[in-house]
Amino acid sequence: MRHHYGTTTLFFFITFLSLFSSKFASSLDTLTATQSLINGQTLISTSQGFELGFFTPGNSRNWYVGIWYKNIPRTYVWVANRDKPLSNSSGTFKIFNQSIALFDLAGKVVWSSNQTNARNPVMQLLDSGNLVLKEQVSESGQFLWQSFDYPTDTLLPDMKLGWDLNTGLDRYLSSWKSSEDPGTGDFSFKLEYHGFPEVFLWKDNEIEYRSGPWNGQRFSGVPEMKPVDYLSFNFITEQDEVYYSFHIATKNLYSRLTVTSSGLLQRFAWIPETQQWNKFWYAPKDQCDNYKECGAYGICDSNASPVCKCLKGFQPKNHQAWDLRDGSGGCVRKTNLECLKDKFLHMKNMKLPQSTTSFVDRSMSLKNCELLCSRNCSCTAYANSNISNGGSGCVIWTGELFDLRQYPEGGQDLYVRLAASDIGDGGSADTIIICIAVGIGILILSLTGFSIWKRKRLLSVCNGTQQKGPQERSQDLLLNEVVINKKDYSGEKSTDELELPLFDFSTIAAATGNFCDENKLGEGGFGCVHKGRLVEGQEVAVKRLSKKSGQGTEEFKNEVRLIARLQHRNLVRLLGCCIEMDEKILIYEFMENRSLDSVLFNKAKSSLLNWQRRFNIICGTARGLLYLHQDSRFRIIHRDLKASNILLDGEWTPKISDFGMARIFGGDQTQANTRRIVGTYGYMSPEYAMDGLFSVKSDVFSFGVLVLEIVCGEKNRGFYHSNSELNLLGNVWRQWKDGNGLEVLDISVGSSYSPSEVLRCIQVGLLCVQERAEDRPTMASAVLMLSSETASMPQPKTPGYCLGRSPFETDSSSSKQDESFTVNQVTVTVLDAR
Repeated sequence: MRHHYGTTTLFFFITFLSLFSSKFASSLDTLTATQSLINGQTLISTSQGFELGFFTPGNSRNWYVGIWYKNIPRTYVWVANRDKPLSNSSGTFKIFNQSIALFDLAGKVVWSSNQTNARNPVMQLLDSGNLVLKEQVSESGQFLWQSFDYPTDTLLPDMKLGWDLNTGLDRYLSSWKSSEDPGTGDFSFKLEYHGFPEVFLWKDNEIEYRSGPWNGQRFSGVPEMKPVDYLSFNFITEQDEVYYSFHIATKNLYSRLTVTSSGLLQRFAWIPETQQWNKFWYAPKDQCDNYKECGAYGICDSNASPVCKCLKGFQPKNHQAWDLRDGSGGCVRKTNLECLKDKFLHMKNMKLPQSTTSFVDRSMSLKNCELLCSRNCSCTAYANSNISNGGSGCVIWTGELFDLRQYPEGGQDLYVRLAASDIGDGGSADTIIICIAVGIGILILSLTGFSIWKRKRLLSVCNGTQQKGPQERSQDLLLNEVVINKKDYSGEKSTDELELPLFDFSTIAAATGNFCDENKLGEGGFGCVHKGRLVEGQEVAVKRLSKKSGQGTEEFKNEVRLIARLQHRNLVRLLGCCIEMDEKILIYEFMENRSLDSVLFNKAKSSLLNWQRRFNIICGTARGLLYLHQDSRFRIIHRDLKASNILLDGEWTPKISDFGMARIFGGDQTQANTRRIVGTYGYMSPEYAMDGLFSVKSDVFSFGVLVLEIVCGEKNRGFYHSNSELNLLGNVWRQWKDGNGLEVLDISVGSSYSPSEVLRCIQVGLLCVQERAEDRPTMASAVLMLSSETASMPQPKTPGYCLGRSPFETDSSSSKQDESFTVNQVTVTVLDAR
């Protein structure tokens, strides 16, 4: 009996182990129909490159099944149940009904792949990172289902982005909602196969960016896209499929293309030596990457100012909007076409126009393409469809040309149809000479007449004989100063004048209801800001310089001079001005969400600024400041960057405003000194507040303060010797050193945030407010650190505490300003250097 009992026990134990091993997967790459995967267990590809299992991103309480790199800090490349998370970790992942399925604790199917006709299916994680469902024994090697057909936000090597035209399958990337929510976000990257195929970045139903069509070597709108020894690009256009992919030839080298939750396309490569992801391409990267930035027949050139210009033979459709640096209305022809008499303008280094409705013949020569286009009166342009080996194929456009861009190098040739007279080669040499002579004569007479009139006018002003009052003469002088020449700027010698629309005072008074209190948006030392509506219905913000203010005239002129020449999505647009009698008024685009300080420091409204909005405001402000320091035609130091000078539009996009205190640096100038120190307590760098030295690093300091204010939801009120706890920089620095960086996060943000992003912003902020200017990063470095999750950053040193009011001061010029509610305001803080 005892022997029989022992044999029975051993039998059941062996049976239990057999059942246990059949039910749960080991850490291999394959799962059979009798096995399942639970939390804590993973599938690992044969080469140890990829791993599949349960995970929860960041501080999220939801659980997902996904794929990530095995030997790289968690970088997720695919998520199964991205829009149907598990509320806890008790899920089961297995093969069910010839498909792959995820079950919750109650046994309910949360997510499943397409059902197949498999007889003996197995699930396998391949070395490519592709999760496949296939027959256990298959001679064809075909997959019944694969994750590569259903991407999330990442394109891996040999993964197809595009269409299977037989089944109608569209493989495209879509962003996560946030770093802690892999659900389908607002942005998607999709290939359009109609016409001349190209890829578009969408935000919901609006196009944000266009790659340009594939021209045999690269996308037309990505001139920097060049194959290297280990990385090659493929674009396949066949009857049954159209797709883009890339291939890595070197083993153990990782590269990925992602679309982020903020709407950026980014390509990364893993650098084993540094153990970091290196970002070596992204889009959109500048203003000209914005879709249809310059409208129909407009050319965008990021190296020009303004960036939009019309094609030769065209003129702006809306001259007023064009003068206000809004080129979205595009251009229209100056001369009507005459079909067979028309000629073609040869343009080089072009991003081809939007091509989804174009005609393509890949076997036609360029000469035959020109003949075909010239005989078709609807044809507006043509080009080679393939630029490899000298060029081949033909693509023809028959409608308006949209989203044109010109590069310093790269791009390709484009031939645009123009009236023969607009090409400029139809006249004789004698006719040209006569026209030039007549033109010079008219110019000389005009200049002579203007000189005589100007001299008489100045004499009449000086002698007091001109019939104008002192206010009118003052107005004329101010107008002469506002309508300035470029020669006033260091490094600029051309004399073309700045054109800024001038509004009548009666027009502005009518738009604002005669400046009634109901339309008042804010008030500062300069005067008031009112909301207005122009006759055509456009809403504007009207900044009116107070007649009683002893400040503001210089700031007024400075702002007009500067901001009218600048164009960036993160800078507020100046629409015009009014100078009439003693009225000095600036008209801006209207910002629906007013200024950052009116929301950030208002406890009743601060919850509107969730973490994603705060992070976007930080990054947008950084890009705007980088434009001022580096990418605009002039190096501009703002000198008064603060929360009240960051305006927010209806989409919460930040716009830097108030350039009354700004200064232009010319050539290689990096630093200047001033006796008149202007700005706001708490934002001024130590070297500026104490010694009057300002540079781009002064703005970097102000930006750092702003970043920490946005993270913490508190003002930095300067340094108080009696109570250093009131200093925001000191408090954040102390918490950072103690390893408690997240403790300073504004509680109104809530629980939905990315800890890594918050800590990254805090570290960038502390780096920007370091005491020594040379230790602070440039804005280019700050933008890079903010945009990259893997960028290495130095540890910050002690912050520079800007001296502010002592506890006993009560009459500082900033005492009221610091607490005022402001919109589009001119700062009135003026400190005299000691």
